[in-house]
Amino acid sequence: MKSPRALTALPVFNERGTVHSVLDEVKRYSRDILVVDDGSSDGTAELLAERNDIQVVTHAKNRGYGAALKTAFEYAAAEDYDIVVTIDCDGQHEPQRIPRFVAACQNVDIVSGSRYLKQYPGDSEPPAQRRWINQLITGEINQRLGFQLTDAFCGFKAYRVDTVSQLPVTEFGYAMPLELWVEAARAGLNVIELPVPLVYLDEKRSFGGALDDGTTRLNYYHLVLDRTMARGEVEVDGAAISLGG
Repeated sequence: MKSPRALTALPVFNERGTVHSVLDEVKRYSRDILVVDDGSSDGTAELLAERNDIQVVTHAKNRGYGAALKTAFEYAAAEDYDIVVTIDCDGQHEPQRIPRFVAACQNVDIVSGSRYLKQYPGDSEPPAQRRWINQLITGEINQRLGFQLTDAFCGFKAYRVDTVSQLPVTEFGYAMPLELWVEAARAGLNVIELPVPLVYLDEKRSFGGALDDGTTRLNYYHLVLDRTMARGEVEVDGAAISLGG
């Protein structure tokens, strides 16, 4: 079997302190790298311009995490990649796991990292509120869509480009993964999880503005989830169910 053509994509916003070290490590495990600079204003763009071993797409202003991922999907499709791996640039993901994600994605549509599928020595203790929100939303997704996820929000993923590029993505903020799960269920995509270590280097890292408030963030997640579900029906356990209401 021919090896798939894989791209590693990193959404980046104001990551001046980690961008070089993370990219140096990613380069050891991925030949092709795309950075989507989502309107950084802290000097990250200037650091990226120093490199000649990556591709960079720049948003003129900050558009959101989901928008950066959508740009990565569009780039991967336009450049005829088979698989796109997404990894964060804050140092909380281990690039040496990229080849495992690529290999696992050859027979499924989405490989999603999970920080709660397995315990690793030295795992961080997740911030209590973030863990609770993750558990709540993950449970709702499983119940409503028929998945068996343990971590709905992990940014370390691999996608088959021909399938993910066809999913309608309209949410450009942090809740974009929730929209993606609904559309993946609607399209009947095959999804598996791979365990990854639980690493929190900055427990007080901001979501930006009002989303730093847990209640506001949870309401936002429910809004996006319900709005996406209201678009139509999905088949769960062999039965077509309406997702609205």
